[in-house]
Amino acid sequence: MESIMHELLTPLQMKKADRLTIEGGIPGIELMHNAGKAVFEVMHQILHPYSRVLVFCGPGNNGGDGFVVAQLANNEGFNVAVGLMCDPETLEGDAELAYDEMDLDLTSLDNMQAALEELGENDVIVDALFGAGLSRPLDDEIVALVQQINDSPAQCVAVDLPSGVSGRSGAVLGEAVRADMTVTFFRAKPGHYLYPGREHCGEIIIEQIGLDDSVIEKIGPTAFYNCHKLWGGIPDQPAMAGHKYDRGHTVVVSGPRFATGASRLAALGAQRVGSGLVSIVAREQAALVHAAHLTSVMIHPAERIADFQRFLEDERLNSVVIGPAAGIGREAKERVVECLSGDRGVVLDADALMSFAGKPKHLFAYISDSACAGRVVLTPHEGEFRRLFPNLYDPTSADCKVERTRKAARQAGAVVVLKGADTVIAAPDGHVSVNANGTPWLATAGSGDVLAGVIGGYLAQGLGGFEAAAKGVWVHGRTAEIAGAALVAEDLIAHIPDVITELVQFEGDF
Repeated sequence: MESIMHELLTPLQMKKADRLTIEGGIPGIELMHNAGKAVFEVMHQILHPYSRVLVFCGPGNNGGDGFVVAQLANNEGFNVAVGLMCDPETLEGDAELAYDEMDLDLTSLDNMQAALEELGENDVIVDALFGAGLSRPLDDEIVALVQQINDSPAQCVAVDLPSGVSGRSGAVLGEAVRADMTVTFFRAKPGHYLYPGREHCGEIIIEQIGLDDSVIEKIGPTAFYNCHKLWGGIPDQPAMAGHKYDRGHTVVVSGPRFATGASRLAALGAQRVGSGLVSIVAREQAALVHAAHLTSVMIHPAERIADFQRFLEDERLNSVVIGPAAGIGREAKERVVECLSGDRGVVLDADALMSFAGKPKHLFAYISDSACAGRVVLTPHEGEFRRLFPNLYDPTSADCKVERTRKAARQAGAVVVLKGADTVIAAPDGHVSVNANGTPWLATAGSGDVLAGVIGGYLAQGLGGFEAAAKGVWVHGRTAEIAGAALVAEDLIAHIPDVITELVQFEGDF
């Protein structure tokens, strides 16, 4: 399992980290030298003895890093050309110092573009035009250059972030470089992992260039890369002297008799991640269908809402999942309210959310009044999110997915998992996690039902809402990676034990 510095810093926060480091006594030019050296060392993975290197530099510190890279490549005997997208007389600060130190003449933009046309697959382009702080679309001249870079067969290394990608949001500002690898410094930015920027980055490499980790506490980031550092202290390996009741009891609410499969997927997902007991509660005809399919998952008939209410009065039930094919309407609303009435974790998915699509504030009020504060998780995909939080789709807003999910969590008073290729998990207190694993094969029927059950299983074992959601999303994505191509939801159930085995082995290494 990867070890990563998991804090994500916005461009403004990264600027503050640089400033605090410089105020602490490390000159900015030293950081720039370290950054350029780090990029050049990474480039060694793809450089050949006769590689040509074209370095495109912009007017700021990103360009200064490029000057350092160019000089190091020249020192190693590579054929290097450097283009600068501004008048060198306008350079300032550390970028100006790096330019003055460079023992290379600049190549005109026309000649750089001509050289681009001659590059082969063993040559390298260094994109040091604009870093993560870019906040406006590229102008036409740069757009044309970016398109030419993207058309080249040469490999491209981006410094900090591919030019044209917003470090804050991952948005592509008109056009953006498509890099084969991106070398960033100290910590990644949200834009490295949010789409569409993520698909422009290629391999993401985070290099430490001399900034002290102590500045993180002064910055106080609230956005994180989703990894094991967020999940807290419940091990995946059961205690040797433990028993099933130590690992919680998850309840999944079934849909009607011809829509039972989704709840079974959720129940099996909860069971596979370690919930000691799992029950499905269903109307009698649906319960009979479940009985024909399930063995170790318990089945509880509850025909009327009063029966459902009595079943949930059992204080030994640790979490409940409602929504997968549960039906939309009054009865679903009533059952959601009952699920929120106890001191337990609750996952609200799919139909449970859409039953409140017309009046989401009613749902948020029920959550606010519930006894399970901090352990309610909503799992919408983009379409459901749009209907549940219509006010967060203002076309004039510059909010990115992180900000929209954070605002939604505050509105709902619950953890919100906004599903997608770049799933974002947000807590009401503002903490956000961006998930980066998984595969496109997860876009298949039933995948979200498994995820709802996995999160419910972790809630039952005692994880808080944010931790259970973050871990559940990661496990779900990792399972898809192991399952491989053409997976269906049942394959996720089959491969969850492989992921749990990895986690147990990882825990054993510490």
